[in-house]
Amino acid sequence: MNLPAPEAIWSSLPTPALLIDKADRVVEINPAAEAFLNLSTKMLKGQPVLERLVISAPLEEIFERVRKNRSALFVNDVDLTTGEKAPVQCNLQAAPMGDDPFTVLLLILPRELADRLGRASMVKSAARSAIGMAEMLAHEIKNPLAGIAGAAQLLSMNLSGDDLELTDLIVDETRRIVKLLEQVEQFGNVRPPEKRAVNIHDVLDRARKSAAVGFGMHMTIEENYDPSLPSTLGDADQLTQVFLNLLKNASEAQKGEGKIRLRTFYDFSLRLRRADGKGQALPLQIEIIDDGPGIPPDIASSIFEPFVSGRENGTGLGLALVSKIISEHDGWISVDSVPGRTVFRISLPIAPKET
Repeated sequence: MNLPAPEAIWSSLPTPALLIDKADRVVEINPAAEAFLNLSTKMLKGQPVLERLVISAPLEEIFERVRKNRSALFVNDVDLTTGEKAPVQCNLQAAPMGDDPFTVLLLILPRELADRLGRASMVKSAARSAIGMAEMLAHEIKNPLAGIAGAAQLLSMNLSGDDLELTDLIVDETRRIVKLLEQVEQFGNVRPPEKRAVNIHDVLDRARKSAAVGFGMHMTIEENYDPSLPSTLGDADQLTQVFLNLLKNASEAQKGEGKIRLRTFYDFSLRLRRADGKGQALPLQIEIIDDGPGIPPDIASSIFEPFVSGRENGTGLGLALVSKIISEHDGWISVDSVPGRTVFRISLPIAPKET
């Protein structure tokens, strides 16, 4: 058996990794680290690592101990950022490189991935439970509401002044509640996706054009697409619904005026384990980025759960529906949010090649 070349192993390593020289400059960076840090090898190579990465740990001391003791050092629960995104909690491993007395291998193990994958599984289960409850409540409540509205309208025919105002209020409020119940029913009645090969950029353009003539009329929507992305396996209508929902959230976060950025790229390091135990690669990445105030910290960890909303009078079903659709596409959705920058990222599989 022929062993792969060290270069191939380095490129295939799914963990973000950097090589640091004796002056604490970046010697090399693997593709997983490029994707995680959102920085290219060209931008990092030869740069002092302490100037490009902000880490809540004494890196200089860590490197010095690794070089002195010629042994690996583990540091848990540190915050890491490049300044371009919210800090991510990670575990670090620093180790000497063979017989080289100065070069250090730095491995970055993001904790957010495992935490979010576990949370995504719980959200999917919560969504299933909420669907049954939502359908039952909507069905049971809509009929008596129609009777209440009808009775109020009949009463209003013989009223005037303040009394007429009250019956009008009853009618308006029952209509508002019925509209809410229709949203609940929509959440519960999403059909299984009819999957076929879909160009994700075609779906994004469809959602963007729809937003541009409606709620996003006064927004600037910028595109940064990787044109080489292959097709995904999905339902174009349901994915359009997902992107429209996220675009609407981004627009409302900025009160209908501001900038939304759409970005697509390829990241081969992300894999999910499916219910049958097989690994599922999710290399197609779509990001919807806005400059709004961010998600309130008290709901950030549960934003995809049913009936959780950061907006006044929000139903809390929009993002739960988005999460449900993406889960049924064997994908994954996550969010990074700090004041002034919120990024929703959707990760999807590649459509299998036709034989």
